[in-house]
Amino acid sequence: MTYNNIKLGVTLLILTLLSCSSPKEILVTEKRNDIDQKVDSVMMLMTLDEKIGQLNQYNGFWDITGPVPKEGHAAKKYDDLRKGLVGSMLNVKGVKDVKALQKIAVEQTRLGIPLLFGFDVIHGYKTISPIPLAEAASWDLQAIQKSAEIAAEEAAAVGINWTFAPMVDISRDPRWGRVMEGAGEDPYLGSLIAKARIQGFQGNLSNKNIIACAKHFAGYGFAESGRDYNTVFVSDDVLHNIILPPFKASVEAGVKTFMNSFNDLNGIPATGSSLLQRSILKNNWNFKGFVVSDWGSINEMIPHGYAKDSKHAAEIAINAGSDMDMESYAYIDHLKALVNEKKVDISKINDAVRRILKVKFELGLFDNPYKYCDEVVEKATVGKSEFHEGVLDIAKKSIVLLKNENQILPLKKSGQKIALIGALAADKTSPLGSWRIGADDNTAVSVLEGMNAYINNELTYAKGADVAIGRTQFMWETKINTTDMSGFGEAIQIAKKADVVVMVLGEHGLQSGEGRSRTDIGLPGVQQELLEEIYKVNPNIVLVLTNGRPLALPWAAEHIPAIVEAWHLGTQSGNAIAQVLYGDYNPSGKLPMTFPRHVGQLPIYYNHKNTGRPSLNEPESVFWSHYIDEKNTPLFAFGHGLSFSKFEYSNLKLSSNSFSVNETILIQVELINNSAVEGKEVVQLYIRDMVGSYTRPVKELKGFEMVTLKPYESKVVSFTVDSKMLAFYTANNVWEAESGNFKIFVGGSSDNTLESEIIFNN
Repeated sequence: MTYNNIKLGVTLLILTLLSCSSPKEILVTEKRNDIDQKVDSVMMLMTLDEKIGQLNQYNGFWDITGPVPKEGHAAKKYDDLRKGLVGSMLNVKGVKDVKALQKIAVEQTRLGIPLLFGFDVIHGYKTISPIPLAEAASWDLQAIQKSAEIAAEEAAAVGINWTFAPMVDISRDPRWGRVMEGAGEDPYLGSLIAKARIQGFQGNLSNKNIIACAKHFAGYGFAESGRDYNTVFVSDDVLHNIILPPFKASVEAGVKTFMNSFNDLNGIPATGSSLLQRSILKNNWNFKGFVVSDWGSINEMIPHGYAKDSKHAAEIAINAGSDMDMESYAYIDHLKALVNEKKVDISKINDAVRRILKVKFELGLFDNPYKYCDEVVEKATVGKSEFHEGVLDIAKKSIVLLKNENQILPLKKSGQKIALIGALAADKTSPLGSWRIGADDNTAVSVLEGMNAYINNELTYAKGADVAIGRTQFMWETKINTTDMSGFGEAIQIAKKADVVVMVLGEHGLQSGEGRSRTDIGLPGVQQELLEEIYKVNPNIVLVLTNGRPLALPWAAEHIPAIVEAWHLGTQSGNAIAQVLYGDYNPSGKLPMTFPRHVGQLPIYYNHKNTGRPSLNEPESVFWSHYIDEKNTPLFAFGHGLSFSKFEYSNLKLSSNSFSVNETILIQVELINNSAVEGKEVVQLYIRDMVGSYTRPVKELKGFEMVTLKPYESKVVSFTVDSKMLAFYTANNVWEAESGNFKIFVGGSSDNTLESEIIFNN
């Protein structure tokens, strides 16, 4: 089925418009038409009801191949679908069901306009990659893009053609559970990762690609107290210099859709913000795709106190530039009346419809509505071995070695007695993490399974204590064991007999994600007590952390000799962790988000501003910016990550100490691997603008390069600094580089660098 023969009416209209005398002539003429003309030709046939229908998105609503319900929401959705009053569906998966719904839309409605099918393919569909925060720790843009390609191909094979990803929200507060879904705290790294994920998902929009969605626009990651859906107040400085850059990068990468956010921003809900959606996104950035609301967020403007009822909410949202309504029923119920009452101009409806139809044309759905509906492809694609190899690769690259005293790691491959302790070590569901709604429980490789593959050591396992108790489901709170320590005794006994103890502790996979904010970001439940009891009998401990957010672990950082940040690594989790523990893979990950010493430091982030009283020469003095009961510094800084290699930096050189607008400065540093182990190091470039029209951060990431060095090999790593690298959103409300002095920092983390200075003359 092609665009030309979907419906006779479309063909006849185009024939009339183009004054063609035959279908053959129209086929030739159409080749000269661009997508915008095709969209216009369809829109001229549409009634107002049908236009509003394209703005309406419904969740999957019944046993699609079974009996149709007679009443209720499901019946209304089905009736609306047959009338051509639905533009897209979400949470429908599997070729059989997708094809059944698409068949209704294409063959039973008046105009036969195909549906989009959206799904939260966040870090994989059935074969699960590491959570996005973990992938960000790889700093490997090619691997991140490949991970998105795998997710897209597998999702496309089951009929999905649109993912609600990537989440590009910057956040500085790990209390917010959705930090697991993003790229961390830095806008530069976050922008590059946003582009990589979008390119991975969308590719060339073949039948192995799906359209991406940059979310949540905007400010969602700055929710007060780290509490999900909470209010957001930020300055223009923070909005433009920290929050918006990854969204702008998403537009530049060609993302087809945006999703607005649940929060209000400076007093206006994002769903109703014309500043965000019309002024910035569609006008200033010239975004040509469409904006979908988050689930029910149009009607949520009512409890926000910004809309008096659903009709008022629909009026606000469409006028502000929110094009598609996800599960609020506000547009389908009220837009026609609002147009008739002249509260909404028909041009706003037309603009939204045009954007949605254009994406459908770009995706090729008008040419082939069943592009994603091949059951042979579905069977051959889902779970194929190449996907498992790919997610194992990114899982290994996502692991961060936080601490390794006395070279306790890597473990010996033979002759060691190893005690493996922790309920999470044997768990095959938790490693899948949050937001993996297409995957099946118990499909991850556990750490126990991964370590059992190394057969020449004596490995003994004890649970120690449960982490989660009762049901663990995405829609329900995860209950944590806070009292049962009955398994401590067995764990203590095997620890006493071991040469080394590997303890797998952290969060259950469903303790992070949407709606999962925490006030205490230490080890949940009785795990801290378990760790301390094991330490009493055998301090030779490797602590493997599995978590979806930075944790505050000051006791462990002080006492435990080796700490491995392993996040929630997905399907191949246990194999990836085991290969790192045994040295078959040399860790190279770097933290994309700061780890605090204590929750009371939050928000804590590397690119903070200086205070007017940053420090005093008298250490006992009270009157400087500090805590009386904790250090200012983080537990582990942004960019931190060790290796089994020993990397050393020296000889920082600049080609010049000053430059102007059309000039550049070459920065060089020597990196040496002063060890017998080949390894990879992420060399990081930071800059500080000493004086600005807005106060500037003490340090900002501006570049990085991943370097692989053989034993005792050295290499000169180079960066080029230009005026664009110095630019920021200034008090003049434009992006520009201001003249002045700048500090240059190069090193292996944000808190361990070599330093120099330059002058820029604008």
